[in-house]
Amino acid sequence: MHGEPALPPGFVSFPHANPDAPQGGVLRLAHTGGFDNLNPFIVRGRPAAGLGFTYQSLLVRNWDEPFALYAGLAEDVKTDPERVSVTFRLNPAARFHDGSEVTVHDVLFSYRTLRRWGRPNHRTYYGQVDEAKVVGQRSVRFTLQPGNRELPLLLALMPVFSAADFETRRFDRVTLDPLLTSGPYKVAEVDAGRSITYRRQRPHWTDDVPAYRGRHNFDELRFDYYRDGDAALTAFLAGAYDVRLETDPQRWAKAYDTPAARAGDIRLQQFANRSPAGMFGLALNLRRPPFDDSRVRRAVAHGFDFAWLNRTLFFGAYERTASYFAGSELAAPWPPSEAELALLQPYRTTLPDELFDGAYAPPDAGDQQAMRANLRAAQKLLRAAGWQVKDGAATRDGQTLGFEIMATDRLQEKLALHLKRNLARLGIAIDVRLVDSAQYAERRARFDFDAVFHDWGASLSPGTEQAFYWSSAAAGQDGSRNYPGIRSRVVDAMIARLVSARTREELVAACHALDRVLQWGNYVVPLFHQPGDRLAIWNGLAWPAYTAAYGYQIDTWWRE
Repeated sequence: MHGEPALPPGFVSFPHANPDAPQGGVLRLAHTGGFDNLNPFIVRGRPAAGLGFTYQSLLVRNWDEPFALYAGLAEDVKTDPERVSVTFRLNPAARFHDGSEVTVHDVLFSYRTLRRWGRPNHRTYYGQVDEAKVVGQRSVRFTLQPGNRELPLLLALMPVFSAADFETRRFDRVTLDPLLTSGPYKVAEVDAGRSITYRRQRPHWTDDVPAYRGRHNFDELRFDYYRDGDAALTAFLAGAYDVRLETDPQRWAKAYDTPAARAGDIRLQQFANRSPAGMFGLALNLRRPPFDDSRVRRAVAHGFDFAWLNRTLFFGAYERTASYFAGSELAAPWPPSEAELALLQPYRTTLPDELFDGAYAPPDAGDQQAMRANLRAAQKLLRAAGWQVKDGAATRDGQTLGFEIMATDRLQEKLALHLKRNLARLGIAIDVRLVDSAQYAERRARFDFDAVFHDWGASLSPGTEQAFYWSSAAAGQDGSRNYPGIRSRVVDAMIARLVSARTREELVAACHALDRVLQWGNYVVPLFHQPGDRLAIWNGLAWPAYTAAYGYQIDTWWRE
């Protein structure tokens, strides 16, 4: 994206992969909920886990660099200095699972289909292409709208599937018939909603492609589904699957004290990463009152006591999230740099004074005295918004202040109940509704909620996905990640600066400005993040000694 790729021509493999890794065996993994769809590129349905192993893109991302791509389906790429066109030349060896050649016509079909029927992010990205055409037997050129220097890389990551596969069926329908794709794995067995198994294709046309060496080492990948996290944990401890990502500090501290762990059959492993933590928070839906008022949103944030929760429930495992790019150089510093101020100055009259006068820090407490002070500050904000607390209820014009928090697991429910108890002291009535994963996904996609939890991932090279998260256009687009419903010309302008940045320095300044505007907009109640990843692993698995910048990559593991 910026500068030169880290790996030279003729590199052997990615640094976080072992090109000499043993091949074979089965890797068993788990998910909760269920699935009803084998097409992950449409909004409808719940796609099965692991489908990413079955398809390929034109180029392949190296997860040890902020954003750098290497040869995949395409063996060559050319783009002009302004990045308003990009041409890909396909590898003549590229084949779909039925043995047919991957052609430029399949690339154009995939582009046109995703532009019309794909998920909102696909429609957003590919809608910025002015023309796509074949320019040779194995080459295709995309002419792009100016202003988004990331777009050639996003097109390079476009999934490619067979045009012939859809001559007799529609793309925009939920299906349990696998798509014809070209990835290292192929769907082998499907037990709808309960399990799915993928089988490694050997030999595979990528066996000598450097970006694939040392990866996809297992003969089979099996994903089993469980009702909830408790059921999945019980199954893991019984040896039903091999690897479990643990995000619950209580479980990490206590649940794995079993005979198998004491005997050394289960390893508890922590993997560091150097990527931003992202934003795990409670999205407050601005499309509905009372959250169309920033003072109410800010008052609600005063009810969350991270320090107390972290000490009493989470064994001190978490860090408070204060930035949308926490833990990286992209997090807004204090004081703002001259480059950042130059970006924000034209919008100064529309931004709160605090944005320029101090560093953002989410409200916190840690004890009853500090919590009372927070609630007094929240009460002042509510009064300024016209809400008065009387007889244990906050009211305005005969209406009682209240909202629903939708949760889908026990951790979210605990957090919602914690907020409910604290805000009840201000007369705010909160209804905590625990729903199943299917209802949660559907309601969230249609923005049918008052408040909902979400974890927005972050990259070392933020770009067009930020429009999918926070832009005015995404606020009205079902299936987008703009759950708060942000419609801000300042946010839109900072995202535009982000994607048009020509240097890393320009990108960092735009990130700082965007971070600061989102922070002081109080669109999300920031919660917390865990440094690195915690995994429980049954013996028999191994992984490279070097961990990528973005953390562990399970496609580089192998069975000993």
